[in-house]
Amino acid sequence: MLLDNGALSALVVLVVAMSLLSGDFLTTQNLLNVGVQAAVTAILAFGVTFVIVAAGIDLSVGSVAALSATVLAWSATKEGVPVWIAVLLAVATGIACGFVNGVLISYGKLPPFIATLAMLSIGRGLSLVISQGSPIAFPESVSKVGDTLGGWLPVPVIVMVAMGLLTALILSRTYIGRSMYAIGGNEEAARLSGLRVKRQKIIIYALSGLFAAVAGIVLASRLVSAQPQAAQGYELDAIAAVVIGGASLAGGVGKASGTLIGALILAVLRNGLNLLSVSAFWQQVVIGVVIALAVLLDSLRRRAGAGAGAVGSTSSGSGRKGPQALKYTLAAVVAAAVIAAVSVFNTGSSGASTKIGLSLSTLNNPFFVQMKEGAQAEAKKAGVDLTVTDAQNDASQQANQLQNFTSESMKAVIVNPVDSDAVGPAARAANKADIPVIAADRGVNKADVATLVASDNVAGGKQAAKALADKLGGKGEVVVLQGTAGTSASRERGQGFAEGIKAFPGIKVVAKQPADFDRTKGLDVMTNLLQGNPGVDGVFAENDEMALGAAKALGDKAGKSVSVVGFDGTPDGLKAVEAGTLYASVAQQPAELGRIAVRNAIRAADDKKVAAVVKVPVKVVTEKNVARFK
Repeated sequence: MLLDNGALSALVVLVVAMSLLSGDFLTTQNLLNVGVQAAVTAILAFGVTFVIVAAGIDLSVGSVAALSATVLAWSATKEGVPVWIAVLLAVATGIACGFVNGVLISYGKLPPFIATLAMLSIGRGLSLVISQGSPIAFPESVSKVGDTLGGWLPVPVIVMVAMGLLTALILSRTYIGRSMYAIGGNEEAARLSGLRVKRQKIIIYALSGLFAAVAGIVLASRLVSAQPQAAQGYELDAIAAVVIGGASLAGGVGKASGTLIGALILAVLRNGLNLLSVSAFWQQVVIGVVIALAVLLDSLRRRAGAGAGAVGSTSSGSGRKGPQALKYTLAAVVAAAVIAAVSVFNTGSSGASTKIGLSLSTLNNPFFVQMKEGAQAEAKKAGVDLTVTDAQNDASQQANQLQNFTSESMKAVIVNPVDSDAVGPAARAANKADIPVIAADRGVNKADVATLVASDNVAGGKQAAKALADKLGGKGEVVVLQGTAGTSASRERGQGFAEGIKAFPGIKVVAKQPADFDRTKGLDVMTNLLQGNPGVDGVFAENDEMALGAAKALGDKAGKSVSVVGFDGTPDGLKAVEAGTLYASVAQQPAELGRIAVRNAIRAADDKKVAAVVKVPVKVVTEKNVARFK
């Protein structure tokens, strides 16, 4: 079976390799973590399997998953709809999105890529509109889907297996399943054979939407909240899982078991690389290379099989059955023996040195890069082993990273949350394992935290409002560039600025737009806002990157007729303050924050007393005092 299935062979090789490289990999707890981390991708991929078998593509599943979860949370908590009806509404939302995709493709004659790309944008936009950019608490009864049965068996794994069996049943035992293979093999032949291809395509995309809705519910249950920005990029993982599993993008080939193996390969990769403390940046490279190799291996196997079949047609194959059976049996026995041996001899980490995990919300921002550098410097000074991971502003990925830290038996865990609510369940799991959790920059809700090392974002927002108002003399029009919707940093800084600016009735906020904490987006958004607000007097950006983008858009106006205030006190931001391009930045001293977080994590790991809250001073930096901060 291993020799006849390239994806399965790749999975076995990965499991053996990770087991040999990390003593923490082949443990019961970590293998269950791998299952949980594969669940959402696998469920999405099962739905995408239908589409790819029929020679289509669905880029909207990630957005549909987020929209379905948001509809459930909003209807059940905000509108008071009974939970069971809210669940039905969520499922209906997924089916409706898939139905629209099918109609656009079948009757609108849009290419599947374009139709589902449009739905990707529509679904994400509606999710943000319904939630107003903020996470919505998930109903407690539905959140049990993210829990465990008997205290050890994860419910997401059960759901994944159930959806996989349903997928296999549909593909192999139903009329619509056979239709998928027929359409994918040759659509025109299928039509001439009497299949109602257009109607079948609508059903196929509706099924994909249904599976996306289930995946969204499972994901939100794990995070105990519906995140409007959840599942970003998951559509690519889903497609990768299907292709790794042996399906052809040309259609006509694919099966549920292969898709499950593809999803497990991705989960094993991410889990193992976390355990091996591989750099977050290199992880992306490794995952891409392994995906290419897995598909290449399967492609070579198929070609070799086709060649063997051609040769075998001219000679008797019956004499080969015995040796082939023996070869397959030996391969299976050897693989099982290796895995069993590794499982017996690897009992976990040796614990020779103090190991601390640090999960950052993103490393695509100079502020958090400085925090990482400060943490690493302190860890090196103290002689501890610090593992740093990058959640890439994905609350689900961060939950996976904390689970991996728990499996790795870290002495302490530092988390800089993407979202304070969503990180709660994973932090509670660390609590159960008696691993102290240190929150950095942002708090953790509904979990025990040894200490919170943070600046006060709300207070910083108020200081920014006062600094900008004083500069404008209490009068004028300002615009606000917001961070990534749904993140606690954006909410808190925006809240502080809104509260602070109320004290100055002569100042009017004429526009607010998100620019995702990104300099390029800050440039583009500010350029657009200037078209409708040419007389703007001031800009507040919720981080320095967006402030620098806004200053670029303003050109000569920046620092002269228009005052720009940023947040974070990054090196580039302070240079702009010194040059007069930015009027001010609210400096948080991120490197110091990282150092203090590691210092407290070491104390907590040694069962020493730590303060419940450690405040890192936040100060407004202007041209007058920038030299001290530099």
